[in-house]
Amino acid sequence: MATPDLAASATHSSRTTGRTGRPRDARLDEAILKATLELLEEAGYPHLTMEGVARRAGTTKPAIRRRWPSRQHLVISALAESMGTAPTPDTGCTHCDLILGIETLSQAFGGTLGRRTLPALVAELADDPELDRVFTETLFRPRRATTEAALRRGIERGDIRPDADIDLLLDMLGATTYHRVLFGHLPVTDSLAHDVVMAVMEGAATPRWRGHYQQHHEA
Repeated sequence: MATPDLAASATHSSRTTGRTGRPRDARLDEAILKATLELLEEAGYPHLTMEGVARRAGTTKPAIRRRWPSRQHLVISALAESMGTAPTPDTGCTHCDLILGIETLSQAFGGTLGRRTLPALVAELADDPELDRVFTETLFRPRRATTEAALRRGIERGDIRPDADIDLLLDMLGATTYHRVLFGHLPVTDSLAHDVVMAVMEGAATPRWRGHYQQHHEA
């Protein structure tokens, strides 16, 4: 089972690749990532340039290149920053944990940022195995690992069936948000995380959880 530190280490790795010489200025890193997110939201991924980020962040293009080897690597790190690296919390409530974890996707990608960035970025992954690896290790796998940990806690509590297909549940939990962001056919609403988690629990939960939920929530 993945450890809670996986998400943080992945983002840290993406920021420190290729670092040599004197320590980097963390404040400049933050300014660059903030500028990247602002420009992605304003103009979208196709119009993002290193020069534009440098101007917005008050730095230079070479300074950005020393930190991120390409525009794509920079965008992946910025998206990871937007989504956050904290593990899915352990509140003692399985469906609450899952809702809080999936909400990070909705909050990060539910607005114009996700729609203007993810479709074009994902399209580039198919032709670039190295970029696909960075995306997976920095953005995709850490969130999946921390949600997996929440599911396994649910099994240990007796809330989720022990024979549940964890990989299938993980796909189901995240797929709705990604699908709506990529295709834009429906909005990512504030209630989407709750609705998706409850639909998944309807099929995966134990009778124990159902009884507990009905007693404490449906009344």
